[in-house]
Amino acid sequence: MEKSFVFKFMGLNFDLTGIIGSTLMALTVFFICFWLARKVEMKPNKRQNVFEYLLEFTNGIVKDNVSDVDAQKHLSLYAFVLFLFIWFMNQLGMFLEVKVDDWVFVKSPTADPVATMSFAMMTLLLSFTFGVQRFGVGGYLKNYTQPVGFMLPINLIEEFTNFLTLSLRLYGNIYAGEVLLTLIGNDLAHAGGPFTLILAAPLAMIWQGFSVFIGSIQAYVFVTLSMVYIGKKVTTE
Repeated sequence: MEKSFVFKFMGLNFDLTGIIGSTLMALTVFFICFWLARKVEMKPNKRQNVFEYLLEFTNGIVKDNVSDVDAQKHLSLYAFVLFLFIWFMNQLGMFLEVKVDDWVFVKSPTADPVATMSFAMMTLLLSFTFGVQRFGVGGYLKNYTQPVGFMLPINLIEEFTNFLTLSLRLYGNIYAGEVLLTLIGNDLAHAGGPFTLILAAPLAMIWQGFSVFIGSIQAYVFVTLSMVYIGKKVTTE
């Protein structure tokens, strides 16, 4: 059974597997963005066109789901970085997995619910922050009693369910993809000698391609839902 490498420091548990994967992907996103935008010109080159297309794509997600113009300006960079970071994290385990015996040192960080819950918590905290800035503390809390007072418990439960659905949807899809790829590469490939080994190779390639598509969709869905949740906090019903 695969296990993440966890170590203790000052009484706290640290998941080295998640730390390594997240750090690798953070550096990857940074250097790719730096390379694409290194020479900005009035007449864009191919690298600059790619960078601007990605930025316009995420800006479109923000504008479609957040009506407040001031909030759009603050969320533009967040949506851009969040999309790229999650996209690369989703793909990591499909092409690179480092194992020593049963210990896994590198895999997709988003195949761990702690990572996806951290992203979801960041989104919810941002939504609370923008809501308080827009309406004030009293006005923001009053929104939980809209449209009628007895909706308060339901609206509070909705906050918790938003957190769970946002995080577990991403985790479930990426984790399931890695599990199936492991089954194809390990169990099926070694089940019946050369025949199953030959059969497993194209299946693994097909599944990797499909997983890239799923990982891209899940990154898009996560960012879109994040903007929807934040957009609801800065608008009145």
